[in-house]
Amino acid sequence: MADSKVINIKGTIRTIPNWPKPGIMFRDITTLLLNPAAFQEVIRQFRQHYQGKTITKIAGIESRGFIFGAALAYELKLPFVLLRKKGKLPAETEAQEYQLEYGTDKIEVHKDAIQKGDQVLIIDDLIATGGTAQAACQLVEKLGGTIAGIAFVISLSDLKGEEKLQQYAPFHLIEFEGE
Repeated sequence: MADSKVINIKGTIRTIPNWPKPGIMFRDITTLLLNPAAFQEVIRQFRQHYQGKTITKIAGIESRGFIFGAALAYELKLPFVLLRKKGKLPAETEAQEYQLEYGTDKIEVHKDAIQKGDQVLIIDDLIATGGTAQAACQLVEKLGGTIAGIAFVISLSDLKGEEKLQQYAPFHLIEFEGE
């Protein structure tokens, strides 16, 4: 029996003002994850959008991208690749540096996780300025993969991260702006 109840994904996300610093409205997905119907709806919508597209692997950005990416990879019967913070992977890695508000950071992937010709969908929980997502795309491309798309549960549209990444066909489920 199909559930006819419409799930308001946006309504399940808690907003925490002034965290981690004054002026930031933090979008907390832990409340979405506490709601099995909302989590299932997120994965259902991603599956519906990407099913039938040419994707050979899904890569999740640490750490919340792992949650949604692994579930979607399971649904689409695809391999799942971890894109991790520096120093977290045990085998030989490739790295990509990216800019933070103050300084730089790196993400890494095992060199054998992406092969030339792989069509990779990159997924994360949220896109703000797009720096991490752009680094993830560059990392996949360094190893010979092609970006099949980038997906996010949440877009903070005022920060224009998706605009910077149009060549990668960004897709999001919900957006918050100007709050």
